[in-house]
This record gives sequence, C-alpha cells and structure tokens, in this order.
Amino acid sequence: MDTDAAFPLIISVDDHTVEPPTVWQDRLPRKYLDTGPRVVRAPLKDMTFLGGRFKPVMGGPGDEGPVGDWWVYEDLRRPLTRLDTAVGYDRDEIRLEVITYEQMRPGSFDVPRRLADMDVNHVQSALCFPTFPRFCGQTFTEAADRELGLLAVRAYNDWMVEEWCGPDARGRLIPLTLIPLWDAELAAAEVRRNAARGVRAVAFSEIPPHLGLPSVHTDAWDPFLAACDETGTVVAMHIGSSSRMPSTSEDAPPAVGSTITFANCCFSMVDWLLSGKFERFPNLRVMYAEGQIGWIPYILERADVVWEENRGWGGVADKVHRPPSELFADHVYGCFFDDAFGLRNLDAIGVGNVLYETDYPHSDSTWPKSREVGEAQMGHLAPDVVERIVRGNAIDLLGLTPQGLWR
Repeated sequence: MDTDAAFPLIISVDDHTVEPPTVWQDRLPRKYLDTGPRVVRAPLKDMTFLGGRFKPVMGGPGDEGPVGDWWVYEDLRRPLTRLDTAVGYDRDEIRLEVITYEQMRPGSFDVPRRLADMDVNHVQSALCFPTFPRFCGQTFTEAADRELGLLAVRAYNDWMVEEWCGPDARGRLIPLTLIPLWDAELAAAEVRRNAARGVRAVAFSEIPPHLGLPSVHTDAWDPFLAACDETGTVVAMHIGSSSRMPSTSEDAPPAVGSTITFANCCFSMVDWLLSGKFERFPNLRVMYAEGQIGWIPYILERADVVWEENRGWGGVADKVHRPPSELFADHVYGCFFDDAFGLRNLDAIGVGNVLYETDYPHSDSTWPKSREVGEAQMGHLAPDVVERIVRGNAIDLLGLTPQGLWR
C-alpha cells in the first residue's frame, strides 16, 4: 500500500465475508453436524428475485440445471450467488445465478487473499457483515431448534473473532458479531462475552417487526441495549437486515428496489430517534451500513418539526426531550460508498456522523476504485474532513488503535 498517498487509507465499515464451508462443521457438537449449516453441491431448479423477495429452489440428484454450492440448514436451502461476490466481473456480466466457491474471487472467503484485495483498493481495515447468516443473523432466528441456533450464533462469533479477525488478519479485519435475536437476555450475554475479547460492533435488524420481533418502541430490547451501552458496542444495521428490501409491488424488477435501498434505513432511523432509547441509554451508538447519506438532512428537518409541533399528540413528549437532530448528532452514523449529493450537503448531516465503506465483494462495490471514487466526490472537502470521513470517525466509533487497526 502507498501510505504516503494524499488520500487517507480507507477504513471500510461495510464489507462482507462469505463464510468458508467448515465454519459450523468445525465448531458444532457432533450431534448437530447433520442438521447444522453445511455446504452441498447441487443443481438449481428455479430462482427468482422479484418484489424484494429472493426465492431459490434446489434441484435433486440427476436434475438438470446450473450447479452451485448451497448452504443447507434444517429445511433451508440457500445457494451462493454471483450477487454475493461479484467483484472482478464486468458489470454487464453480473447476473442472478448460482456459483461455487471456485467461481468466486478467493478474497471473499480467504483472509490473506482478502488483505491482498484490500491493498489493491487502498483499504487498511474493514468491518465485515455475514452472508449465510444474513445481515443480522436472521437465518438462525428463523430456525426451529433454538438450542442449535444459539450454538450456531456462538460458533459464528468464535470464527469471526478467532479466525477471520485472527492473527493472519494482522488487526486489519474488524469483528462484527451476531446475537440470538429471539432472546434479549441471551443477546445481552453474547454482547458481553464478545466485548470481553475486544469486539465493539454487533449486527441488528433495521426493522425488527419485519422479522416477527418486537419494535424498538417497546422495552423488550432493553437488556440487549443496556449491554451495548455498558460495553460501548455499536449497533450496526445493514440494508436488508429486516429480510425485506424496499419495493413497490410483487412484480417490480430488482432495479426498483436497488434504487431505493436506503428506504428501510430512513424508516429505521426515525424509529430510533423517536423511541426514547438514546436518552435511556446515553452511550448507545447505531450505524446504518450501505444506507448512503443524501436523504438524512430532510428527515432530520422533518423529525424536528414533528417533535416541536406535534410531540404531544404524536406520543413522544414523555420520552423524547431533545430535538431529533441533536440525538442524531450524538448517536447515529450514516455509511456510504457512492453519494456525491450527500457529500455536497455534509454540513446538514455532520462531519462526525459519516463513515466510508467499499461493500466488497458485492455487486455495488466500488472495488478496486474506492479511492478514486472518494477522491472525485470529496475533492471539495478540507483534508482534515476527508481524514475524519475515511478513517477517523471509524477509529473513534469502533475503538481501533490510532493506526486504524483492531488490535
């Protein structure tokens, strides 16, 4: 890496790991190896992605169809797809198709290869969201066997901390762990277990009721939020972590949802700002991965107007005692990889509330030109502001070393 370059080395707060096939097979008790997550190679029978819903159907032995690697867990059959790992392919060649591990860029799942791809992209460190567990571990929440689900969550977290972010990563990969979403007390215990080994970020759902879980307007999540508040653990919410991508109809093409991917982040942020949680848990911080930032100024303006004029009948006067824009400034971080409009309106968002990302290895990723994108979109900003956006804010939020490393 060219550490003398004018543009700061990037700390990406939203990349992704494709879990190696042995993550759970190496860590679960023997009695669960036949029902726990495992990979099989099988043909594709059918697959659609319409109205924000992904529906794959695995074929059986002897069936025709393209062959891919599938995660199998209880009754779930989930293939690896080109959209999971698209870097290195021409944009026009990227289609919704099943693939094998051999057909993806090795940096998707191999630590040394990931570091090499980060070097190519001017990235020093990266926080990675999951693939098979989905963005907040809802795969395990939807499973029938809760005991197995809890073991699977813990196994993933152990792999994340000890292997993905282990010695081979040299501090450049930052751990993001999961919780058992179905039990806030167990979730709190898992936050504390991982915080004790240096983890400062946990994945959560942008809109929990979409998963059949309580909203943030209830007290149900308080044990989990108290643990995050106490340990300085950031609540990281990725687009799609409600298992629904925004769309307008069952037959809307994926391009519709792709254009409005920020929408759930918008809804979620209003939930949090008007929930009273930030006053109840003053050290709590939340971040919105891949939500972009250009939409934030108007939402803050509108939320302040509603709070000022309608908080009585609006049901928040007794729990939200400060303007939402002030709560945002103290508690919320927007994340972006390509948002020229947001950067032109940075003063209305806040320099200290913005984080940079590259989204490797997804189809939207700016790899291997994240530096060039950043230089083009941040050219009007002062060097100290660019430094904060590209790495400084992440260092402070995630408790990294002054050099931008996990440990």
